[in-house]
Amino acid sequence: MELLKYADANGHEIPVSGAAEWKNRRAQILENMQVVMGPLPDEEKKVPLKIEIHETEQLNGLARNRITYASESGHRVPAYLLIPDGLETPAPALLSLQGTSGGKGRTAGIGESYPLYALEPAERGYVTLAPDYVTLGDNLVDPIQMGYASGTMKGIWDHMRAMDVLESLPEVDDDRIGVIGLSLGGHNALFSAVFDERLKAVVTSSGFDSFYDYMDGDLKGWCQDRYMPRIRDAYDMDPSKLPVDFPEIVAAIAPRPLFVHAPISDSNFKVDSVRKCVEAASEVYELLGAKENLIAIYPEGGHGFPPEARHQAYAFLDRALGVIP
Repeated sequence: MELLKYADANGHEIPVSGAAEWKNRRAQILENMQVVMGPLPDEEKKVPLKIEIHETEQLNGLARNRITYASESGHRVPAYLLIPDGLETPAPALLSLQGTSGGKGRTAGIGESYPLYALEPAERGYVTLAPDYVTLGDNLVDPIQMGYASGTMKGIWDHMRAMDVLESLPEVDDDRIGVIGLSLGGHNALFSAVFDERLKAVVTSSGFDSFYDYMDGDLKGWCQDRYMPRIRDAYDMDPSKLPVDFPEIVAAIAPRPLFVHAPISDSNFKVDSVRKCVEAASEVYELLGAKENLIAIYPEGGHGFPPEARHQAYAFLDRALGVIP
């Protein structure tokens, strides 16, 4: 189905010509995402967060805290929480989502070198929270055994609970929270923002292309339990059978500010495919009068999030969240 069309209750396709029609189309996209990812848990799954601080380290100008929080009954998510020193008023915040190898606080400067998109924004005055993704880092639980249809949906739920953590902190301005991620974190930033509109700005780096183009249509990588096994079990790893694709997912974030970093030589996600996704989504941004809120850069380089691109992303977030660095 085209982005700017939707089906009514009788199955008739209706062109999207304004915000009201797009609201209906967006609802269809969310429904189709849940067909593939499994249903988003309802509010009854929430338990008290019971945030526990296990270790605090004072760095230059900020505190780096190793914490856990209760995502649901029987499961606590490990994370790093960074809070700048001397905050006199509530600050903007970022949910910093790891790539596949970025758990255990690597984005916060723990361990081996990794893009520091939890630590660097904290040095700029943001409160940042970097949770370990399900099945990775110290978050070694099985989402399928926990009753989820996919690790993707369990990750979305954990990230929504991370938003609850940020909103619970007196240091955080609830109206100025964004999300940033690389690779695995890049597409999880998109997924989380689609389902949680409390996220006011989004940065995705090396995180997606169309399912049609991913590894020339070989979707095995998306079928692991930590991603979406229904792509294999229900859709035969056939992109043409899937009810949703990344042009729609990107568009479902509109009109909120979105920054896309897609390196030209990315070995995971084809830059030409990313361009097509962004171009399709830009129609929706334009429809909603927010064309300037969708920014994409396509620099030289491979899969990753190098310093120059990160600092462009931080400047974007500063503008989007009203930050004076």
